[in-house]
Amino acid sequence: MIEAAATTQQAAGLGLAPVAARRALADEVYAALTASIMDHAIAPDTRLNIEEIARELGVSPTPVREALARLESDGLVAKEPLRGYRTTPVLTAAELDQMYEFRSLVEPWGAAEAARRRTAADVEELTAELATAPASSAGAGYADYAALAAHDHRFHVLLLRIAGNDVVREAFERTRFHLHQFRYAFAASMAPASVAEHRAIAEAVVAGDPEAARSAMTAHLRAARDRIVRSQTSDSRDTR
Repeated sequence: MIEAAATTQQAAGLGLAPVAARRALADEVYAALTASIMDHAIAPDTRLNIEEIARELGVSPTPVREALARLESDGLVAKEPLRGYRTTPVLTAAELDQMYEFRSLVEPWGAAEAARRRTAADVEELTAELATAPASSAGAGYADYAALAAHDHRFHVLLLRIAGNDVVREAFERTRFHLHQFRYAFAASMAPASVAEHRAIAEAVVAGDPEAARSAMTAHLRAARDRIVRSQTSDSRDTR
């Protein structure tokens, strides 16, 4: 159960604090639902009952509705007219291929451009982001790999921001690839490989070597795709 009573009591009489308390509660509900969907505790393509979720979490329906609206923007749930929300299906093999085709067109170019355009401030930010990457993940549940998923998203978006094309970056972010990919497959043992590949890309960008950056990103995407395919063959949860 998500406990909100203490937070609400502490917020009493503090003006805007009740709004902050409500937002914190919505964040907790969002995190709980995200973990359940990513772990398939709530199966793909499942209808969601707001009242039932609220009862299970021990909250009112309001933060559940707020969380579902956020999950809709993440692509993890979809709202059907007059029927409410349901979880989205996991990517099909064809959809996964299309996502990687898109990434293979955009990201090697982005890495090369980042190497050409990076500034001292960009290098500092890229170095700081690499420092957040977990060396490994302890298990195969979303709680165990959430930090890696968050780093992965920030790293790839950061490179495209450094590349300087906002249209490309925004289109890339709308794919929500990091959520779909981790939801599709994950294995904690693959975390070190993914992080090592990120470091190779970053080193080429920092060095100002566009072709090395392009090559490193291409190799990373190919390896990432192969890891997912292997994970499906062995029926395990895998990462990029």
